[in-house]
Amino acid sequence: MKELDNEIEINASAERVWHLLTDFAHFPSWNPFIHRVDGQPTTGSQLEVTTQPSGAQRIISRPTVLKAELNRELRWLGRSLIPGMLSAEHVFMIEELDANRVRFTQREIFTGLLSALPASRRNAAIRRGLREMNHALKLRAEQPLSMD
Repeated sequence: MKELDNEIEINASAERVWHLLTDFAHFPSWNPFIHRVDGQPTTGSQLEVTTQPSGAQRIISRPTVLKAELNRELRWLGRSLIPGMLSAEHVFMIEELDANRVRFTQREIFTGLLSALPASRRNAAIRRGLREMNHALKLRAEQPLSMD
């Protein structure tokens, strides 16, 4: 098993962060890591996710949503075509620190035979992607709400 994660404090409500995180249609306008998500953030649904950390190649996966707990947690699991070779669970957690401040944690957990192989370039790209997305989410969440 290999786990990569990144966390950031955001000066916004858990509701605001959840809204931005699950508003997949707007990802292309602000998200530098997860460029596109097709599907619904509901437990059991299948998504099509396009990720591309800066400086790395694009990856399209079709994970299943494992958990979608309003204002708290979203997680999905993608698996390789060959069972047991590689699974990647992506976890987004929102921890309310007070009414307008949260800790946002993003985690990627790899399991399966291929997870044990050295993958320093892949891991560095994913770490960079997690960090870049968290920073972009913070900037977006902390912007004043528009009146349109």
